Amino acid sequence: MVTSLLLCLVLSIWGILMIMNLIWGRFNGFFFLCLSGEKLCSAEDCSPGAGTYLRHGQIFASLAGYVLKKSEGEELPVISVIKETEAQLLPDVGAIVTCKVTSINPRFAKVHILYVGSTPLKERFRGTIRKEDVRATEKDKVEIYKSFRPGDIVLAKVISLGDVQSNYLLTTAENELGVVVAHSEAGVQMVPISWCEMQCPRTHAKEFRKVARVQPEYLQA
Repeated sequence: MVTSLLLCLVLSIWGILMIMNLIWGRFNGFFFLCLSGEKLCSAEDCSPGAGTYLRHGQIFASLAGYVLKKSEGEELPVISVIKETEAQLLPDVGAIVTCKVTSINPRFAKVHILYVGSTPLKERFRGTIRKEDVRATEKDKVEIYKSFRPGDIVLAKVISLGDVQSNYLLTTAENELGVVVAHSEAGVQMVPISWCEMQCPRTHAKEFRKVARVQPEYLQA
């Protein structure tokens, strides 16, 4: 009798965990309790990534860990399995990240996240800095092209895990956040001269940026 009750309790807890995992995976791209050899999905739904293998049209895990699903444009999302130790290095809400600007438009800047703190990531994660998240004051006057340019290296903070495409939402609305490395049109690394301008030491031309007041712990990143 006691054994039966314990078995029912264990199965109930397992069922609840599986439901929570599915919900978490739907919104954040992760499924927990992945075992080596476990079937993850059909090759019609995803492309196999690191830590997986393809067999008979199905994608399987080649190691135990976390399952990460990332979408790249209109292509099939890539499904990968990463070890728990690697998963702990994923960007989380509140984390300070170093990223590289890949493109800009009047509403936001797109970036690739390269570091969490001073730890380099093995995979690049995409992020977005929206116009309203560039600075804390006079948000209605922000112009993205005067804040960032493609190729800039930026310190930002994660404010949201974003959507199922693993597109993290970032902010630079603090004095310590913003552009830390930028190059002029002459290809020379510029130096900051104010919180909103940088200057080319060769041509002395000035360019607008949302400049970070870099803290010592981030200088090596």
